[in-house]
Amino acid sequence: MQTFSGIAASPGIAMGRLRIIDRSKTAVSEYTITLEAVCHEIGRLAQAIEDTRVELESLKSRLAETNGEDHLFFIETHLMILADKRLVSETSEIIKTSMINAEGALRRTLHRYRETFARIADPYLRERISDVETVVEKVLRSMNGEAVEPLPNQDCQIIIAAHDFSPADMLQINRNNVLAIITEIGGRTSHTAILARALELPAVMGVEGITGFLLDGVSVIVDGLSGTVIVDPDQETFQTLLYRKQHYEYVEYELLKTAPLPAITLDGHSINLRGNVEIAEEGTSVLEHGGSGVGLYRTEMLFMNRVLMPDEEEQLLAYRTMQQAIAPHPLTIRTLDAGGDKLLEGRDQIAEVNPALGVRAIRLSLSIPDEFKKQLRAILRVSADGPVRIMFPMISGMEELRRAKALLKEAKHELIASGTPFDSKVQVGVMIEIPAAVTLADLLAREVDFFSVGTNDLIQYTLAIDRSNEQLSQMYQPLHPAVLRSLRRVVQAAHGAGIPACLCGEMAGDPLYLPVLLGLGFDELSMSAGAILRVKQILRRCTLERAARIAEGCFDFSTAAEVEMYLKAQITMDVAESID
Repeated sequence: MQTFSGIAASPGIAMGRLRIIDRSKTAVSEYTITLEAVCHEIGRLAQAIEDTRVELESLKSRLAETNGEDHLFFIETHLMILADKRLVSETSEIIKTSMINAEGALRRTLHRYRETFARIADPYLRERISDVETVVEKVLRSMNGEAVEPLPNQDCQIIIAAHDFSPADMLQINRNNVLAIITEIGGRTSHTAILARALELPAVMGVEGITGFLLDGVSVIVDGLSGTVIVDPDQETFQTLLYRKQHYEYVEYELLKTAPLPAITLDGHSINLRGNVEIAEEGTSVLEHGGSGVGLYRTEMLFMNRVLMPDEEEQLLAYRTMQQAIAPHPLTIRTLDAGGDKLLEGRDQIAEVNPALGVRAIRLSLSIPDEFKKQLRAILRVSADGPVRIMFPMISGMEELRRAKALLKEAKHELIASGTPFDSKVQVGVMIEIPAAVTLADLLAREVDFFSVGTNDLIQYTLAIDRSNEQLSQMYQPLHPAVLRSLRRVVQAAHGAGIPACLCGEMAGDPLYLPVLLGLGFDELSMSAGAILRVKQILRRCTLERAARIAEGCFDFSTAAEVEMYLKAQITMDVAESID
């Protein structure tokens, strides 16, 4: 028996026989070429990119026939990367200046992309490099004439292990026979992981070198809850994991029964539980798990890995697809939250020493008003189809908010002039995620329809902690007294102005924090689809009065560790009382 550890990318436990798929990286040899061969190598690069484009278009057509249009966003993303002229121009320049072959030059270009994405603080956005790597790998295989090993004829139930497994691979498998996925690369925020969760397929990723140890046909257990892979388990381990699998599936089955039930406390207080999403499949999953709409729709993916910004029609199509997936529930669309770390390849940007504090989010949008209005018009147009809210990220003061609202007003006038319908009363909110916004919360609340606290960044900026720095991970403390005081202040300011206080950071999806957030007075919590039912379960077992007492008690302590001990003690006490 061998045990491997990786990243718990998609929950669930699966047991079956292993099938290894060759998705290893293409071996690339870099060698010097003559001056006469430069044009030939650039031609080989252009032809490989065109062949890859044709291959992806063909795959897109096949999947549309078998799976419908719902899952094709990933292939569109890869086609956009292929269309990025910088991919060709930079690689061609390397061929010319370094006098090396096309494969070697393309590998160098990919390395530059990796360096760029590695500087991105947000792990979700940093993981988008996986899309670039997938596309480059396809181009390299085309240049080398290597065929991709086809997916197996899944006439029996198997667990697939591969160096990498693309979203397109995920869409082509027989989901009745593929029980789980294991990969050597990738993480929880990769598109493959997002799709695995949407399809409820257990997955463990980032298990380095595992395909070199495994053999086809061997018995394997994939634990997507703990991020563990067990090869050739002994009888005791098998029985233990089988019991854990049965218990998990029973709990999930029972939880799904509560999906239609309202998110209401024992004493009749209700709050909205909504989802954080990026693709339409996640929106569908939110509703299946009892969510009441989307509290955070990230739009960054539409803007990444491309030379030109997406036009208004392309954005409209994406937003409308999401709106239709969750209708008739409300959709909260966050405007572009990206920027100064060279995330948008189509803009000429000045290198920033600290991108996290640079030209990003609303600062970037305000610096490109014409592009910003394209996004605002697209959002307004989809508001004619159903309830939509607009949310501005990283607001630090009144000037930014008023400039953003002025551009929104211009976008409305332009739609009116063209006779284009939209909801004239569309709600506008701001994300509270930096200390300045907390301090000015009472002023900001007078000019918006709702607040949404982004705790991921708020914790990072309040505590001056880079949440992607593993050396400081223990200092990233959601229950830090400074964070709790900030949350209380935001809720008080919102309710003082008569607007709802929402929260869409990772705190929302952790049942441990539910009593505190409920007790502080948050009106809406937005989280990943898979967390909604567990949070709802806790919510329906407590009272607002009890939660308020617990939340107030948190302010009696001066460290995060003390608060956590107190909170766990209170929850344990409540569980014991419910059993009695």
